[in-house]
Amino acid sequence: MSLSGHKLPQAPGLAARFFAFIGLLLLIWSGPATAVTVSGLYSARVPVEGASEAQLTKGYADGLRQVLVRVSGSQDVLATAGVDSLLADAESLLLSYQVARDESGQSILSMSFGAVGVNRALASIDAPVWGANRPLTLAWIAVEDRGARTLVTGASESTASATADGGWSTAFDAAARKRGLPLTTPPESFNTSRELLSDIWGQFVGRVKSASSDLEHDVLALVRVSRAGGQWRAGWVFDGMSMDAGEESVTAPTQQALAEAVINRWAERYAGRYAVAASEVGDSPQVDIVLRGVSSLEDYARVNKILQDLTPVVGVGAHRVRDDQLTLRVAFSGELDQLQEYIALDPRFVPIESGIPAEPEVADSASTKLPGSQESGVSASEPPAKPEGEESRTAADESAMFTYQPVPVDEEEAQQAFESLYEVLYYRWQPASVIGSGGSE
Repeated sequence: MSLSGHKLPQAPGLAARFFAFIGLLLLIWSGPATAVTVSGLYSARVPVEGASEAQLTKGYADGLRQVLVRVSGSQDVLATAGVDSLLADAESLLLSYQVARDESGQSILSMSFGAVGVNRALASIDAPVWGANRPLTLAWIAVEDRGARTLVTGASESTASATADGGWSTAFDAAARKRGLPLTTPPESFNTSRELLSDIWGQFVGRVKSASSDLEHDVLALVRVSRAGGQWRAGWVFDGMSMDAGEESVTAPTQQALAEAVINRWAERYAGRYAVAASEVGDSPQVDIVLRGVSSLEDYARVNKILQDLTPVVGVGAHRVRDDQLTLRVAFSGELDQLQEYIALDPRFVPIESGIPAEPEVADSASTKLPGSQESGVSASEPPAKPEGEESRTAADESAMFTYQPVPVDEEEAQQAFESLYEVLYYRWQPASVIGSGGSE
């Protein structure tokens, strides 16, 4: 099956640029960084009364509200002029949806919006866009309650851990997932360190930083939580990525409200630094494709031609070379998942499992696929047909909608990833996997 559309000419000077990038190999680069891609930024789950057209329309708008906040990095986006029009036409941005029932019998609408469409929608109302590649925050949270101090550790490590910290790990984890903010807490083995608890409370970074040396993170946050009258108070300091600017604090009446207030402030800070201005979103989205195993100019030329011939591809340019790893910046049309589907049809591009997987589907076999979605094969330029609601007795697993996948890159690549709107795609170049005579393509 041929994937060739209209063939674009080879961009001038790419071979020269390829060899120029070889000079980068002489640079001394630091050890692995911990950039994280958030899968599920453009997905949402909301309760609905049923599957009628009016009920689904309301659900689409409710889901898009979540996505707009998550992708812009700011709750203020919902007060932006023009956002009501976007919400009223939320259905046009859908890729897929499903109506299912949870254990209590409540109907839940799970939906996936197109990343390119949402980004352009935000740009149309002059709102910023915060990409899928985000810094990982290691939060050292000390909670003082009734005279006792405890350290918040990973909610998923054990039920005992979640119970021991009074539910704070669960509260912070839920708040972070709601805003698409990669967050981790130290392992339970640090629970017995009274010195670290004291340093966190005093917000002394030195010893905490040393204890974090073997724990993946981009930024450290030292947080102290205590009761203040009928309120909870959280104060914190950051260390890393120039985020440190003295102590900040918030108060709230409940644990969940406090965790959300903290995470909301953190998301605003990160988005303020890494979100792309509306004017920079552009009409042609670009994605970085990292190929390992590209060891010669012949490999590069073949890869470049294959990508140029894919229907969604608008242009290809060499961006970076290190050893046998080639990074290409690819401009494309339609949605990113369509480009990934075309690439997946060529066995020479082998996805790297430890890289960044495609955004998970929120719908199963009972879901409705809309034109322009990953499985339809229809151009995203075609208007979506009006979907019809379907119901299932099994609800989608909410925890599967948000996954944080580490980006296997060095510090320089991580910085570039933070400034990119779309996830970096990782493949291994394996030309021997092509079956044919005479090495034909």
